[in-house]
Amino acid sequence: MSELRRDPIGGRWVIVDTDHPNRPKDYDIESPAWREGVCPFCYGNESQTPPEIIAIREPGTAANTPGWQARVVSNKYPALQIEGDLDRSGLGIYDMSNGIGAHEVIIDSPYHQKDIPDLLDQEVENIFSLSCVRSLDLMRDKRFKYVMIFKNYGPAAGASLAHPHTQLIALPMVPKSVKEEINGAHNYFEYRDRCIFCDVIRQETQEKERIVLENKYFLAFCPFVSRFPFEIWVIPKKHNGYFCHMPQEEVPALASMVKELISKVKKIFGSLCYNFIIHSAPINGDGEPEGYHWHLEFMPKLTKVAGFEWGTGFYLVPTPPELAAKFLREENTS
Repeated sequence: MSELRRDPIGGRWVIVDTDHPNRPKDYDIESPAWREGVCPFCYGNESQTPPEIIAIREPGTAANTPGWQARVVSNKYPALQIEGDLDRSGLGIYDMSNGIGAHEVIIDSPYHQKDIPDLLDQEVENIFSLSCVRSLDLMRDKRFKYVMIFKNYGPAAGASLAHPHTQLIALPMVPKSVKEEINGAHNYFEYRDRCIFCDVIRQETQEKERIVLENKYFLAFCPFVSRFPFEIWVIPKKHNGYFCHMPQEEVPALASMVKELISKVKKIFGSLCYNFIIHSAPINGDGEPEGYHWHLEFMPKLTKVAGFEWGTGFYLVPTPPELAAKFLREENTS
């Protein structure tokens, strides 16, 4: 019989197939397939992007020229515009405002074909360091209430350009899914006077069944209530609500862990599409939410969300997280 599992943070339910679980060979992998053309993110094509906001580059090289290792530019086709006022209004029962926000692209590296596992550790660190710097800067704009950092790798994951990149969007309100997670964490804190994420770390460390990787600063595991097969969370062991407040000494540990995790997944499944999202506390509110803990969620594109999931909010998980973690632990990337 399958299992129904309830997420203690957001309250969602999933259905886990424990009777006839999928093994890696049972998945039809949709590999990235691109229509190639001139890439605006490639080395030497700096004039084809909006002006550089910030970059990690060789000393003495000018902005918007070669010499960079990673760079940040505004999205050429932004979902939201940074100029203007919110101008909240209503149309009967409907709430509206101008599309104010920020939409930036972190070009991971100069290399068109290199995903995170193909980069040097320092090159992966650059991605997270620039994400922190840009988040801290956008926090100063009091119009913004939430900063989301995410990666779409491959067309099936929503990427429109082949050159690996990460995106950052600042929003003038807190998204509903984030509110649900924060409310769940707050309710748990009110009841037990403890952070639920810290309790998850303690339980996963004790049980060890779902742990994939661990280092001094971070724990990586397949969550008990995974929404997708081979979903992985990376969470700092030390309590911290804001990703951009991560101490500098933790950045290399995060970079090396994320690199190894994606390497493990790709070694099992080959080249595949994936997303990762960094969940962090809202900004410019009344302070850090009690009991909230930033984390990164990695989701390989192995299944499709269909009518049942959309209609119920229940996710069907064909590989239990305990089995997924076992496959990942056993995969040697050296």
